[in-house]
Amino acid sequence: MGYMVSKDDGWRMPDWLWERVEPLLPAPPFHPLGCHAPRVPDRDAMNAIMLVLRTGMQWNALNATGVCSSSSAHRRFQEWEQAGVFHEIWRQGLLEYDEAVGIDWSFLSADGAMSKAPLGGSKTGPNPTDRAKGGRSARSSPRLRGSRSGSITTARTATTTSC
Repeated sequence: MGYMVSKDDGWRMPDWLWERVEPLLPAPPFHPLGCHAPRVPDRDAMNAIMLVLRTGMQWNALNATGVCSSSSAHRRFQEWEQAGVFHEIWRQGLLEYDEAVGIDWSFLSADGAMSKAPLGGSKTGPNPTDRAKGGRSARSSPRLRGSRSGSITTARTATTTSC
């Protein structure tokens, strides 16, 4: 495992935030054998998860950072997501922001479309996988113009006759 990320890199979760997040984490699941490898510390796993979420890097790229293995981080992410940890972090953050600064709930905006697409025609089906179109157009398909292989020939093929 490489160690490309230093201890003082500026992206790890600060102590004050970790003190608020740690109580939200569920107890580790029971392991039936009780003799497995030691569990990755929760803070290391959370730092790895936040690195992936903030940078958009692939989970497998975590192995090169030395923060936490990709499999451990992804497994922990799934555990905590199912337990509602990230939803609760978001909820508490909104409540604290609303208390400190205030959220103006009178102005809300949403992005969406309430009309048909301007270039959608009568042949367009209800969704991309169920189009009502008849396949490729004859203009772009050599097969529909008589060529079996799809290749276009410019000259006639010579016919040979036997005498």
